[in-house]
Amino acid sequence: MLREDMSTTKKIREKYNETQHKIVHYLHSGIDAGKHYFKSKYIAKDLGLSPKEVGTNMAILAEICKDLDIIRW
Repeated sequence: MLREDMSTTKKIREKYNETQHKIVHYLHSGIDAGKHYFKSKYIAKDLGLSPKEVGTNMAILAEICKDLDIIRW
């Protein structure tokens, strides 16, 4: 199981920039904890980013991230 997690993390780091990697990891962790909806301002606060950074990168992730359904509300 550890090898799978390491290869998944490696693939994520190769596909996304550092900010996008942080956001994807944050979203996966939240989903694992049972969350289904996320607010950009709380993601920004928790990750030490600006809400604008989160919003810009979420728009990019909505296009390129195939393992999550990112929908703007």
